[in-house]
Amino acid sequence: MHSSPTPPPGRPGASASRVTAARDLLFRQWPSRVLALGAAVKLLIAGVRWLLGPGPVLLDVVDTLGSLALVLGAAAIAYGLSVRAKRRLLWRIRRKLILSYIFIGFVPALLIVAFFAVSGLMLILNVGSYLVRSGLADVTEEARFVADTAVRDLEHGGGPGTARETLEEELSGLAARYPDGGIALVPTSPDPAGRAASGGSQPAPGVKPLAVGRWSHVEPPTVLPAWVSRSGYDGIFAASMGTPATAQRDSGLLPGEDILLVVRAVSLPPVPSPRYAVIVDIPVTEQLKSRLREATSVKLGEVSVVRSSGDKPALPMPGRWQGPLTAAKASSAPAEPAALSQKSRLVWVALFEYTDWTTGWLGETTMAIEVNIADIYDRISAGQVQGGASAGQLYMVVLVVLAILFLIIEFAALVMGLMLAKSITGSVHQLFSGTERARQGDFGYKIAVVARDQLGELAESFNQMTGSIEDLMRQAEEKRRLEEELRIARSIQMSLLPQGELSIPGIAITALCVPAREVGGDYYDLLPLGDQRYGLLIADVSGKGTSAAFYMAELKGLMLSLSRIHRSPRELLISANQIISDHLDSRSFITMIYAIIDLAARTMTYARAGHTPLIVRSEDGDGRASVQVLTPDGMVLGVRIDHGEMFERLLVEQTLALAHDDLLLFFTDGISEAMNADSDCFGESRLARLVEEHGDLQPVELRERILREIQAFVGDAPQHDDMTMILLKVDGEPARGVGGAGDQAAA
Repeated sequence: MHSSPTPPPGRPGASASRVTAARDLLFRQWPSRVLALGAAVKLLIAGVRWLLGPGPVLLDVVDTLGSLALVLGAAAIAYGLSVRAKRRLLWRIRRKLILSYIFIGFVPALLIVAFFAVSGLMLILNVGSYLVRSGLADVTEEARFVADTAVRDLEHGGGPGTARETLEEELSGLAARYPDGGIALVPTSPDPAGRAASGGSQPAPGVKPLAVGRWSHVEPPTVLPAWVSRSGYDGIFAASMGTPATAQRDSGLLPGEDILLVVRAVSLPPVPSPRYAVIVDIPVTEQLKSRLREATSVKLGEVSVVRSSGDKPALPMPGRWQGPLTAAKASSAPAEPAALSQKSRLVWVALFEYTDWTTGWLGETTMAIEVNIADIYDRISAGQVQGGASAGQLYMVVLVVLAILFLIIEFAALVMGLMLAKSITGSVHQLFSGTERARQGDFGYKIAVVARDQLGELAESFNQMTGSIEDLMRQAEEKRRLEEELRIARSIQMSLLPQGELSIPGIAITALCVPAREVGGDYYDLLPLGDQRYGLLIADVSGKGTSAAFYMAELKGLMLSLSRIHRSPRELLISANQIISDHLDSRSFITMIYAIIDLAARTMTYARAGHTPLIVRSEDGDGRASVQVLTPDGMVLGVRIDHGEMFERLLVEQTLALAHDDLLLFFTDGISEAMNADSDCFGESRLARLVEEHGDLQPVELRERILREIQAFVGDAPQHDDMTMILLKVDGEPARGVGGAGDQAAA
């Protein structure tokens, strides 16, 4: 099937093109024609049969061919529409990535969350079941204790003859906790074998049945069943609420009946042939349910028969707990506490066993329990329903089913994710091949556009891009030309700094200037003034790049002129500030130290206009070195606050006597504020410590030592500011071939 290409969604004319393509598929292309032909054949055959009857076998063959044409045409049209729908849905890479995330990341994550949520829910429900079991076990123990106590009191108090007083005394203690409880005295046969032979219907001589307390739940028992052993019994008695206890059917309870559950304990005297037994009943009423709810935080619900008690014989064991219990339905229930009624509870069904009192056979029921997670959380412990069909086993089956389902869905999600990834990476590979050919200089290579999605559009854009590579190459050539011009500008700027040897008789001097960019704003100079006097200055124009370089060149000419007029550094800086303030951009300023070295007087007079400090190292008569960081007051040049009055008032001029081996360090903030990768500055204190420890070196050696320390501190971090420094040492060895252009090349 051939289909006309359609523009991708979002482009002009895309909607009209899609409508046209769909109309062509439905009415003009071969699938629509085959479908129309099949429909025409079917109509024709139907008309012939209506006129002529069933007709020959040939009509059946033609009718079958018409049906095949209908199926083929409809399938082709459905396939074409699905292809167009998929193309529209998956054209954007974003949608593909979203689907990839859904199938690879979201679905498995959701399953994991569901898996652990169900596991936690199972744990909480199992704990709730255990708490119910534990609570009712306590009730059973109390019933057994009351029965044993009654038998002991009867044995020590005169036997069955004083039964009523004894039973009523025991009932008074039982009724305080369980008002609906009852105690009964029933006769037995002389021995268990005799009771078994008589079916438990022949009472022992001299013993009459007796019952005290409330017996509204069932009729009081009058005889001990044969299945109860000499050791007694404690467990659950179950009876139908609609059938008297004396009329219990041999087949046990039936599914669908309303069930009454009673905690029952039986105790017999510890003699070879007991004549009587004491039975204690505690019915599971709403009052007991409320007590258990307060103790366990689990609300007990309805009980339904699952398996009749006639299906499984009992194996009674003294004191053996036979499963979690629940209360029967009650006509009236006490009011539920507000704190409990407002909580959200989970409803679950638990399995447990009950005992048919008449036959002793075991049956199974389900009970509804309501559990609140917050209430159960602090009571977590292992709780497992005992008996035939374990709830724990049921939970394990559910977990295994969820795990298998998780693996199946995860595998399907992985396959679909790989298919979508292949669709994306295939186009990316084509783009990579095209970029490799372009990198090798083959700009005529074109990428084949296969998929008509966003990646296909990207391939077309790449093909258009390669056609404009020559323009990019011309731009690169222009950039190289600009870089060459900046290199020449750098060379010109460096020529403005002192060239050749920096030489002052009796003073060793070296200097260094390293711009952060091609050109910079740092400036230093040595100006002969005559009469064994030299002017020394170091300046830093704010900012970097070409603007700072222009101001630096202007500053050189200004200082050459002013140094011939003024003999005082302070007066020179005041005049310079007046001139610079009128011409400097308001966003820029200049810091400077200007000093005059008088060799005859062996002094240095200087003034500091907001520049970095001057570091001076000197030695006393014992050869001990000390370092001073001198920061006389002064304001930066070029700030237009007033007419220069503040600058003149703040500027201080100082004179420093020069002694043998004195070392002076002038520097810009690019030295002290050199930063490492953590944005920590090198610092003036570290610089002063270097001068103090290594000041005995010659200036050239000390300069290289400082540069190495800065480089080690900075590491791979880029240089962020121009670095300039001047080192002078009194009576040191003259520096040969240092300063000016030689230092720039070395840097």
